[in-house]
Amino acid sequence: MKIEVPTMNGYLFDRYGKFAPADQKIEGKPSRSFPIFVSDVPKDAKALAVYFHDYDSVPVCGFTWIHWLAANLPVKDIPADISQHHQNIDFVQGYNSNISKFLPKDSGPVLGYTGPMPPDKTHNYSLIVYALDHELELKDGYYLNEFLDKVKDHIIAKTTIEIPSRAK
Repeated sequence: MKIEVPTMNGYLFDRYGKFAPADQKIEGKPSRSFPIFVSDVPKDAKALAVYFHDYDSVPVCGFTWIHWLAANLPVKDIPADISQHHQNIDFVQGYNSNISKFLPKDSGPVLGYTGPMPPDKTHNYSLIVYALDHELELKDGYYLNEFLDKVKDHIIAKTTIEIPSRAK
């Protein structure tokens, strides 16, 4: 399986991260999810799942930042802005790291996509797309541990890419 995310000069497009226009932010956080183009998906795949996170956040906040968890996506390209505007596609989304008890309560939307906002330097974000043998038994508002537990026995294919996002 192959995945691709459109970039500009090797970086995530600004509109999906820190430099997104104000009308594409919720509570000051980027909310427009980027498109994901998938190809060579195994024919027996029944659903896709997405995990987008930032290991470079550990020195900054003390943990790996979860930017997006989505499951039960159709086996096709994932359109831009699907996190906020489902575009007649039925899928479920998990909590992102804005829900952390280590952050103030008003840290931003807790469900769905919250875009990169590297505070210190360019961060390399990891996008994992899973092809699954069936949809996962999850409802909106699941945690990463639930996602990983449900996904582990149903992976047909898994692909990871790194997507840098600039701080300045």
